[in-house]
Amino acid sequence: MGLLKFYPWVMVEVVRAFNNSMQPALEIKGINKSYGSFKALTDIDLKVEQGEFFALLGPNGAGKTTLISILAGLCVADSGGAFVMGNNVVEEYQKSRLNLGVVPQELVYDPFFTVREMLSIQSGYFGCRKNHHWIEELTDKLGLTSKMDENMRTLSGGMKRRVLVAQALVHKPPVIILDEPTAGVDVELRKSLWEFMKHLNSQGHTIVLTTHYLEEAEVLCERVGMLKDGRLAALDTTRNLLKRFSGIRLSLRTNGKVLPYVLQKHLVESDVDDEWVFRLSDYSEVESILAELRLAKHAVFSLDLREADLEDVFFSVIKDK
Repeated sequence: MGLLKFYPWVMVEVVRAFNNSMQPALEIKGINKSYGSFKALTDIDLKVEQGEFFALLGPNGAGKTTLISILAGLCVADSGGAFVMGNNVVEEYQKSRLNLGVVPQELVYDPFFTVREMLSIQSGYFGCRKNHHWIEELTDKLGLTSKMDENMRTLSGGMKRRVLVAQALVHKPPVIILDEPTAGVDVELRKSLWEFMKHLNSQGHTIVLTTHYLEEAEVLCERVGMLKDGRLAALDTTRNLLKRFSGIRLSLRTNGKVLPYVLQKHLVESDVDDEWVFRLSDYSEVESILAELRLAKHAVFSLDLREADLEDVFFSVIKDK
């Protein structure tokens, strides 16, 4: 502890050097968490290996933020254990936090400091005194170079989001958790952020992403875990999940409010905003559906036909489990 007090930045590297390279980046064993009578997480078992780009998905209230808070030491599980690079998040809190960087969903910042001061203060929390070159690289990659001496309260929402990303990375954590990092940001930031994250991942950093933009998860992440009502409802590679729920998605808008019985019974998946959504196994089924609609005097106003994607998988899991 004395060495950590006087030479903290050196100790950051020493701590990491002693981590077992075979340890998972994140390991969650039988985690349970309740708030009163509400069960936020139930028997969660999950491993994320070092170097993975992993997606943690689920609807609002599924337990994603609670799980992230447990990993970050912001709340304590009722039972079970959580580990970051082999370090118990409760018993070895200091070591686990040195290995973890979290970009929160909320825009949390101090309005009285400049960007430069914010990053300097955050560096101090981790004992990083000689990381100027890394901060320069971070701010350049995130488009913050011209904003370094501006006060945080004067920045746009997108710029504040960039600062939060930089704050989470000042100590070069091997494990990075991104909780809805592109919520409410512009296309330019989304593109630059993902390019930077892919670069970090290629250098060995483990990335865990939560997002409601499922196309991002499908493109970026090799493996996906889906939470529903505090339970792990699906866990597999992105490719396997897409194969498992493979098919063709047909969306139709018609002038009819009630579908022919044969379509309701066999093909209709859901209807939302007057749109009928069908799951097909073959393109040849499209004509039979249109024929049934013609017989029922339904006029088709719009038609969309595409291969199933991660969004379809997500809704299938959330609906069926």
